[in-house]
Parts: sequence; structure tokens; C-alpha cells
Amino acid sequence: MIEPHAPAPPDTAPPPRGGPGPARLPVRPATGRFLVLAGVFVCAACGLVYELELVALASYLIGDSITQASVVLSVMVFAMGIGSLLAKRLRCRAAAGFGAVEALLALVGGCSAMALYAVFAWTGDWGGAWAGGSSYVLVAFSLAIGLLIGAEVPLLMELIQRVRRQDAGGAVADLFAADYVGALAGGLAFPFLLLPLLGQLTATLITGMVNAIAGGALVLGLFRQDLTRRDRRLLIVANLLVLAVLASAAVLVDDFERAARHAVYGRDVRVATHTDVQEVVLTGDEHGRRLDLDLFLDGHLRVSGGDERRYHEALVHPAMNGPHARVLVLGGGDGLALREVLRHRGVRHVDVVELDAEFVRLARTDPALSALNGHAYRDPRVRVVTEDAFGWLRQAPRDAYDVVVSDLPDPGNTSSTKLYSQEFYGLARGVLADGGRLVVHAGPVASRPRAFWTVDTTVRAAGLRTVPYSVGGRDTDTAGASRVPHDWGYVLASRTRPHLRTAQGAPGVPSLQAGVRAVERTRLTGLPPSTLVHPRYAD
Repeated sequence: MIEPHAPAPPDTAPPPRGGPGPARLPVRPATGRFLVLAGVFVCAACGLVYELELVALASYLIGDSITQASVVLSVMVFAMGIGSLLAKRLRCRAAAGFGAVEALLALVGGCSAMALYAVFAWTGDWGGAWAGGSSYVLVAFSLAIGLLIGAEVPLLMELIQRVRRQDAGGAVADLFAADYVGALAGGLAFPFLLLPLLGQLTATLITGMVNAIAGGALVLGLFRQDLTRRDRRLLIVANLLVLAVLASAAVLVDDFERAARHAVYGRDVRVATHTDVQEVVLTGDEHGRRLDLDLFLDGHLRVSGGDERRYHEALVHPAMNGPHARVLVLGGGDGLALREVLRHRGVRHVDVVELDAEFVRLARTDPALSALNGHAYRDPRVRVVTEDAFGWLRQAPRDAYDVVVSDLPDPGNTSSTKLYSQEFYGLARGVLADGGRLVVHAGPVASRPRAFWTVDTTVRAAGLRTVPYSVGGRDTDTAGASRVPHDWGYVLASRTRPHLRTAQGAPGVPSLQAGVRAVERTRLTGLPPSTLVHPRYAD
């Protein structure tokens, strides 16, 4: 039986608390507490910027933003827990430990974007065991940054208690409040301020410098009395070295990006620009000869001058067999599908719905690209609408078009998945006039048959009848990949079964029926349609 404790006599002092006493601060405790919480705010904002930068850059370089976000977030949160446990050993020297953690975090987080881009650019075509090298580096940086961010919490908890002792619940509430508000600031600053003004590489380097300054100033300014002379010297030298590395990288970032771009696309890069939507790169000689021109969007080869005509003729001309006075082109900002549409007599009006206005401007003004598209945007029958295709279709008039051409990125691209959904095709069906046709670029058949037949199933689920077909072409996947022969797949659809042929007198497309037979040999049945809430195009 456990005997109950006798009550303490009145006026008995409580037992002394363990741990060091209050820190000797150069300011009043209230001011010191405010400065610690301000440091928490800044460090939390920097930490979230590192996290978002890894997700954004990995989505651009590797693709599949859902997978990249899941990998970064799960690895980082796991590492934060491990970092918190490991930091318990540093609590007895919280000020020195926090200063070292912040200096290392600033260096690792600030350099993460450049390191990931460098691995992608210079080792992306190695293959073999290093085929997923960019993914390995992504996991490594997520783990390292997560460990360091996790180590901040117990050290900051110790520092805020050194300023002024308070109950643990109140200290945790103050600490997490500053941390969460800082994360909000970082999360909003990244897409609306840092990314558009500085770009991914410079934004991350600047964030690292801010992180180093904030962490160093907090420890060396507020808690300098807790540091030995050796600790102070080491932290000063470490922070100066980190700032020097990050500042030097920021100065040289344009040269680095140019060299990396040449490693990815070759030495003949003519145009490289980041629009509000994507990175656009044009390669080819300065005279812009058609066979030399290649167009890359977000690192993926979208147009190759040597065989783009085969792709666009097969996309457009079968759909133009029938009434075609009013045509809608979804995507196709390069103007190449538009060029093929305008080759048909009887076209009175063409609407082009393209999200990237800067891309359309380039297609109008670049000598090589505008020559390749036949200066199609100069035609008075053409109207360009700068808007998301899905949102625009929701507001579009019904029964307004004889032909709808969907020239959008491959369905395997996560950002375009909604443009290959049953809801999207239902909207496209609504704008088709009686007898109208819809044609969809559905990606390669031989290498991704499941995605191709999912497109066909999804179009049919929207109430249209389909004829799938393909034509032979070349690999148009990623920069630096070998261009091995493969195919392009399409789905021609209408309310009644469409006839796959070109109109009399119109440009012909060879081997259409052979393309139908080729895709039938790969047919997969029983596939569910892709919807907005249940996308089905994962590779």
C-alpha cells in the first residue's frame, strides 16, 4: 500500500528547478522574448520556402507534382521528428547548438535548388543505377533539411525558457504560434513574391542568407554571454563562410543556369525564358532553319522541327473532314495546329485558348517559330484567348464550334490531368455543334498504352463515340533523351461515330487505317474513366 504524502507546511518554498538560471541578456526580458519569437518567425518562414522550393523544382525537373510533394513532405516530417530527438543532446548548450544548426540549415537549404538542378543537368542522361539520380538527391535534401528544422524546436524551447521561465504549455504555445505564422508568411512569399521576382535558384539562395543572418544575429547578439569565446569565434566564422558561399552563388547564378541549360539542351540554345506558366526554350541555329528548331516546355521536347508536321497533320486533318467553318483550338500556343487548320478552305473563324500569353507572343515574334507556324497568328480570322481551357469551356457558348482540337500536354503530366478528365470532355461536347468533331492528342500508344486507352474510355464516358488511331513519329519526351522512333496517339470523337479520313482536296495523312489497326493491337478493356476527383493517368 502506498502511503499518501503529507501536505507541505505553510510558507514552504517550492523545490528549486533544475537547469541553468536565466540568461544574462543585453536587453530586458520582455524584449528578449520578443526577439526570440521574431527569430522563430523568420526561421520558420525560411524552412517552408526550402520545402516549397524542393517540391516546385522537383515537379518541374522530374514531373508528377503529386508524387514529388508527397515524397518531400513525408520525408521532411519524418526527419523533423528524428532531428528533435537528436537535438536533446544539445540542450545543455542550446545557444551554440542553435547557432550551428541555423548556419548549416542556411547552407544546405540555400544550395539545395542549385544542387538538384546540377544533378539533373549533368547526370540526367547517365542511366543505369543513377537513372533516378535526381530523385535520390531530392530525398537526401528533404532528409537533411528536415533533420535541421526538427532540431530547432527543442533548442528554441530551451532558449525561450532561458529568457524568462514560464510554464511549459505557455512556452510551447508561444513558440508554435510564431512558428506557424512564420510558415504562413513563407508559404505566401514563395509563389507571390520570391518566385516571380527572383526565380527558383536566386530565391532559395537569398532565403538561405536571410536564414543565416537571423540565426546568427539571435545567438551572437542576444545570447552571446552563453557562448564561450571559442564558440563565438566559430559561429562568426561559420556564418561568414555560409554568407560568402551563398552570396557568391547568387552572383554567379546566371552563369550557372546558362551552363546547366546548355548541358540539358545542347549548345545551340537561342531563346530561354521563364513565363508566368512555364519555362520555354528554343534551340536551333541563328538562322532558325525549320529542321534545326526544337521547342522545349518545362524541360520536355514539345516540338521538333524535323517531324512536327507529321504530328500536327495527323492531329488536325482527320477532324476537319466535315463542316469546319468554326474551329476551337485548346492549347497549341506554338501556332502549329493553327497553321494546319488554316490550310482548309471554308474556315471562317478560329478561337485559340492558351493559358500562356508570353508563349503566344513568342510564337508571333520569334523568326524561326513564326516561320514554322506560317505566321498563322497574323490571320484576321484568328482570335486568341488567354485563359485556362477548363475554365473557359465552362463559360463558352453551346453548339458554337464545328471542330475542337485539343492540343495539350501529355496526360501523364499531373498539371494537365484535369484537361483529360470526363468533366473536361463533357464541357467540350457541349460546345460542339451538330455533327461536330473533337480530336484529342492522347500521348504515345506503344510506351504508355494504359494512359492512351484511359483517354479513349474517358472521352466515351462523356457521351461521345470514338475512333482511336496513331501515326509513327519520334520520341518527344525529355531534353537530352535519345530520339528513338515511336508513335503519337489520337482520339477522334463525335456524337455519332466519326469517319477517319481526310476531306477531298484537303492535305492527306498517310497510313490512317494502319494507325487504327496498330492501336487496336494494344487495346486494354475494362479501364475506368478519369475524373477530377479520381485521376487515372499515373505512369
